[in-house]
Order: sequence, then C-alpha cells, then structure tokens
Amino acid sequence: MPADRAGDRDGEKRSFAGKRWQAKLRGGGHGARPWDPDIGWPATAGTVRAGPVVQLRQATALTSEEYVRREDWRQARLDRCPVHGVAECGLRRLGTYRRVEPAGMRVARYYCAAAQTTFSLLPDCLAARLPGDLDEVERVVAAVEAAPSVEAAADKLRPDIELPGAIRWVRRRLGPVRAVLLALVTLRPDHLGGCTPTLRDVGARLGAPVLRQIRAQSDKRLGALAAPVGFGPRPRPRTRRPPPREHDPGPDPAPHTG
Repeated sequence: MPADRAGDRDGEKRSFAGKRWQAKLRGGGHGARPWDPDIGWPATAGTVRAGPVVQLRQATALTSEEYVRREDWRQARLDRCPVHGVAECGLRRLGTYRRVEPAGMRVARYYCAAAQTTFSLLPDCLAARLPGDLDEVERVVAAVEAAPSVEAAADKLRPDIELPGAIRWVRRRLGPVRAVLLALVTLRPDHLGGCTPTLRDVGARLGAPVLRQIRAQSDKRLGALAAPVGFGPRPRPRTRRPPPREHDPGPDPAPHTG
C-alpha cells in the first residue's frame, strides 16, 4: 500500500475512534448527555474550545539550557485527558512544536480525538505566551523594582533598541507579573498576609526563583493566573478614551447696529 494511502487510513481510524467515543459519551441518543462520575459531562468540540486550558504544566527543575541539552520534551507524558479524565477518548501524542527562544527548544503536544483539541506541556522553565524563559521575566521585574523608574530600568535592560520600544518590552512582562502577585497576596492571606505584591516580599515567603515557585504552588489554578506565569490570558491594556471635543463656536456674531 502506498505510504500516503496508509497515512490516510490511519487518519480515518483516529477520526472514527474519536466519533465512536463521542457517541459512547452521548449514550447514542440525539442530544443526550449522560453524567458519568468518572468523566463528568461529555465534551463537544464547541464547548471544549471555549472552556478548558489547552496549555498544561510539565513540572521540571531544569533550566531552559539544560532542558534543550537533554531534550527533556521526550520525557513529557500526559496520562489522562484534561477534558474527559481518561485516556480512552482518543488521547495520543502529537509530536512537538518549536519555540523561537531559547534556540532548540521544543514543547510536547497531545491530541484528544473526541474533543478535537490539542494540549501542550509547557515546562516550568518557559514563560507562557512570551518568548524566552520564566527566569528572564523574573529578572526584568526585579530590575524594575530596584530601579527608580520603569524608564530607567528599560534603558538599562534594552540598550539595543530605542527607549519607547524598550519600555513596551518591559511592560509586557511587568504588568502581568504584577497582576499575578496582587492576586496571590489577595487570595492567600494565610500564607502571604502582610506582604506587598512585589517579588521581594513574596519571594521571602515562597523562596526563589519566585515565579517558578508560584507556578508550582498554584498548579491547580494556573488557568486563572495571567501569563507568563499562569496559562490564562494576559491582562488587557486599559484603553484611554479620547477627551470630548468641544463644539465649534463658529464666527463671532456681527455687532448689532440700530
């Protein structure tokens, strides 16, 4: 059999397995969605794309350089589907994808045939939704905390580009991390009571590197924490409304003569 035809048949088998699993979850009826105590409500493609976090944590103590050198993405494993809680839904490994930074970095992926959704296993050394690693983000935030202003820190951190671009580069890292620190201090008064939402104060309680510790200790809440620490969306920048325009007064009226 030709190789391309064999590949087509493999794809057909996987598609059939996913549809069969979806039919099993629905109980065979039209629109029926039975509750399973081990699985929960079955997922459909529409609800899955809207709901679950498609980026998952791979716990590792390696730095990004060590991770690349050891090709540790080969060791990344996902034993249970994040949507269905089992592996019989058609969950399978789907190779890897490449990260631009650091050079040579790859991230393992899995695919659920029933949910028609891919999941990536992001190692702790990498920042989410940003190039580079998490320790680099922490160094940027620490530099801002130690500097007299964001502008001064940006000028020192990125002398290779103009200052406005350097400030934007810093704020893309600073803003989300500050949001995560504030959320932790607010939501965990038992552990972080009395802390200010800074790397210095939070790190004194959690240990270093701070952002890695936050990701490890917030494993079940990463979908709610903002990237690059968590796997939620980055905070939206505030949009400034343009000031209201005054009415054009028009020309001065002609003086009345009578």
